[in-house]
Amino acid sequence: MPSANEKSIGAIRIANEVVSIIAGLAATEIEGVTGMSGGIVGGIAEMLGKRNLSKGVKVEVGEKEAAVDLYVIMDYGVSIPDVAWRVQENVKKAIESMTGLDVVEVNVHVQGISFHNEENNEEELPARVK
Repeated sequence: MPSANEKSIGAIRIANEVVSIIAGLAATEIEGVTGMSGGIVGGIAEMLGKRNLSKGVKVEVGEKEAAVDLYVIMDYGVSIPDVAWRVQENVKKAIESMTGLDVVEVNVHVQGISFHNEENNEEELPARVK
């Protein structure tokens, strides 16, 4: 007779979009992360008043594992490696605790730096690609 743990009444599949939203929110919780970089499409959606919570996040979700790529904008003056490490830890913890998936990698791509000037306006400078 099979035990209760061996019985299966169906499958559970978590959508990529769900994992993307969890990752994006977990990344922006970290001090030093100004926001996510979503490119032109994300910018147009924001100008139209739509908020895309998975902006700047790419995920690959399997049955038991997930891999995440985050495209972030950080504050000027922070230690980029330290902030990136905290982002990796927070995203991994959030996804694993909320979904039960094993996060095999969290790649952080710093796309720009945000400068805060005296008038509280933000200026973003993208990283140069050579």
